[in-house]
Amino acid sequence: MEHSDFTPARIPDYVPGHGLLRGRSVLITAAAGKGIGFAAARRAVEEGCRAVMISDVHERRLAEAVEALQALAPEVPVSGQLCNVTKEDEVQALLARADADFDGIDVLINNAGLGGLKPVAEMTDEEWMIVIDVTLNGTFRMTRAALNRMMPRKKGVIVNNASVLGWRAQKGQAHYAAAKAGVMALTRCSALEAAEHGIRINAVSPSIAMHEFLKRSAPEEVLAGLARQEAFGRAAEVWEVANVMMFLASDYASYMVGEVVSVSNQHA
Repeated sequence: MEHSDFTPARIPDYVPGHGLLRGRSVLITAAAGKGIGFAAARRAVEEGCRAVMISDVHERRLAEAVEALQALAPEVPVSGQLCNVTKEDEVQALLARADADFDGIDVLINNAGLGGLKPVAEMTDEEWMIVIDVTLNGTFRMTRAALNRMMPRKKGVIVNNASVLGWRAQKGQAHYAAAKAGVMALTRCSALEAAEHGIRINAVSPSIAMHEFLKRSAPEEVLAGLARQEAFGRAAEVWEVANVMMFLASDYASYMVGEVVSVSNQHA
């Protein structure tokens, strides 16, 4: 059968929670809106977490996300705090509040990232640096701050959001690919250090998960072409990526350290 004749697979039914994070506190960056971060926050609530805090740089969307999560599970404390992960003082303030409110952070999901579409020859220093600063340096800042709070407790889990572009080439994505490859390397190296303190660090590496922020980062025809390249002929739902984050955050992944799990079904 020719690829052009392929009919995309249907989106599977939403998977109900199984209590994977029962009793855990969860902090998630860049979780406002309808992207992977919010999907992860929703899944954490559905998986029985004892409390969740989300951060973002968009005040209105952050408030709306907190309200939506609280409505989903009124019995679970949900809070939000503005945080720009390129600002060390804001990162420290976020971790201090979460640590105090939670009486210890059990799970951190580093979801903050920034992309774009620009050929290297046309890319400015500023365009390069902002993607690196948010996506890679922001993950580093959050990881460093979390480790300094988790290490005395000898426990904790960090899940980073990488990308298959950390492995694969795509035109116009040099800054984003370099940043995500850096997230993978940071995950592997920091995980070995953290394991000595009973802390696990792993990452997910999605191919393409369609949401409103991604749609703003590239032309519609480019995203549609990438989705068609997937074995299922469609992009992932954001909750399909969040499902794997929940697995990595749970005790089911207790032996996994420094792994980067591809959430992808792309053709070779």
